[in-house]
Amino acid sequence: QVQLVESGGGLVQAGGSLSLSCAASTTIFSISTWGWYRQAPGKERELVAQIFRNGTTNYADSVKDRFTISRDNAKNTVTLQMNSLRPEDTAVYHCNNLWGTKYNNWGQGTQVTVSS
Repeated sequence: QVQLVESGGGLVQAGGSLSLSCAASTTIFSISTWGWYRQAPGKERELVAQIFRNGTTNYADSVKDRFTISRDNAKNTVTLQMNSLRPEDTAVYHCNNLWGTKYNNWGQGTQVTVSS
C-alpha cells in the first residue's frame, strides 16, 4: 500500500557527505514516525535515525553528531543528511515507518559506499 522510493546514495570518500531522500506515498505520512535503516552485507538491518511526528529525533550512537534526519510533511519526504562519512557507514539505506517495518514493507533502498 505504501510506496517508498529512496534516492541520493553514491560513492564518496571518507569524510565526505551525502544527502538521502525518501519519498513516501501514504495519506498518514504526517502522523507517522519515520526512520532510516541500513544493512551492510552479512549484517542485520539497523535503525540509524528516527524522527517522530512532533519532530523529535533519535540517533544511533554510531551516527550521532554526524547524521541529521528531517521531514517535510507537505512533500511526504524524509531526508538523511550524512556528514563525516566513514567506511563503516557503507550499506544499503532504507526509509520506513513503524507499520512498514512490522509488516516487512520495504522499498528498493539506496546504496551508500564510503571509501577509505
